[in-house]
Amino acid sequence: MARKLFGTDGVRGTANTEPMTPETALKLAMAVGECFRNGTHKHLVVIGKDTRLSGYMLEPALTAGFITMGMDVVLVGPLPTPAIAMLTRSLRADIGVVISASHNPFDDNGIKLFGRDGYKLSDEVESQIEECIERGPVRRAVPAELGRAKRLDDAGGRYIEFVKQSFPRGRRLDGLRVVVDCAHGAAYKVAPTVFWELGAEVFPIAVAPDGLNINRDCGALAPEQMRREVLARRADIGIALDGDADRLIVADERGVILDGDQLMALIATSMAKNGRLAGGALVATVMSNLGLERFLAGERIGLHRTAVGDRYVVEKMRGLGCNLGGEQSGHIILSDYATTGDGLIAALQVLAAIVETGKRASEVCRVFAPVPQVLRNVRFGRGGRPLERRAVQQAIAAGETRLGTEGRLVIRKSGTEPVIRVMAQGEDETLLSGVVGDICEAILAVGDEADENDAARPRRGSVRAAE
Repeated sequence: MARKLFGTDGVRGTANTEPMTPETALKLAMAVGECFRNGTHKHLVVIGKDTRLSGYMLEPALTAGFITMGMDVVLVGPLPTPAIAMLTRSLRADIGVVISASHNPFDDNGIKLFGRDGYKLSDEVESQIEECIERGPVRRAVPAELGRAKRLDDAGGRYIEFVKQSFPRGRRLDGLRVVVDCAHGAAYKVAPTVFWELGAEVFPIAVAPDGLNINRDCGALAPEQMRREVLARRADIGIALDGDADRLIVADERGVILDGDQLMALIATSMAKNGRLAGGALVATVMSNLGLERFLAGERIGLHRTAVGDRYVVEKMRGLGCNLGGEQSGHIILSDYATTGDGLIAALQVLAAIVETGKRASEVCRVFAPVPQVLRNVRFGRGGRPLERRAVQQAIAAGETRLGTEGRLVIRKSGTEPVIRVMAQGEDETLLSGVVGDICEAILAVGDEADENDAARPRRGSVRAAE
């Protein structure tokens, strides 16, 4: 059986530790080259990255692997994940590669792959790549057919213009004061430029990456700095991206944080009003708040749910013919413009609604009242499987019984880090906290080197997960 490398969003792990080593990156690139070889034309690969120090280690290893297989490589440096998806299609490349661990801290890294159509690979294709790694490449390029590598100097400019085209023609952001938190990540240059060129007064923060500070106390997962800056600057809105800029979290002018569910509700109603919501529905994961579901029903907008992971959202969108989907965490996919989640394009749709109505962000962006929800994360040893332990299963069953029909419980193992996410939502927050706490204690009791992380405190309005 082939070694399992891919999780819910590519290959991910601690940098310079398997599988995030140069050796495995080299083998992965060679396997991808083998699987994607199609015809006799000179194949092309686009490689981008975020600002992690380990990107300097993985980028040349991947480049060498593709060159070994006779493929040319275009290096674009630090750019958002959606920029690589766009460039893969724009340059008619055969493969797009992003070196990023998204919202994770700097000591993690990851490798995401896009096909020539700009979409993330299916589970089936990832399995084929894993099998190819196990058996090794069938045919390397002969010396005269080795690939070449070059840098594309105007890649950032191409992406900036692409993003700006998603903003309504004839509209401007003149007069708006916008705080932009780039998480010291891949969008640290392009994001402030997009908003400034559209007319906004921009206050950029977390735009000084040093290889170690990506996502550290900033960005979409830690928006407090952005919220404070909005209040200090008396800004009209705050925009927080994560390390690879495929997530968006917003703060209104009062400093109230608004998650992906609120933003999707706003965009969905705006698109429905203008007759642009394909399929009359939004696609979201099982993480989305029950309040979103109730709100959309009242607006006669459908809601289709998927497993956790933006690529599963995209698959469902394509299957149903929908053009809007996303996750509570801030991945928002607008397929009229992009093939994957794009924090900048989503932000421009939110800003377009503000400009169109002439109202303040606090009047526009908080669309529904979320149902109370409690989310806690439990970290465990990388080799542990606490969800398979009988004591944990009994605690989960007891929690479901206590919630009955008045609440909803979801437990899932993260696909990107050794964490179990325990979430409950319903009307009684005290009951929710008790149920989640009991399950977390059971996981800690049996987990191998389990370590609870309470950074995600009980809060209102977000999350739900799937096995």
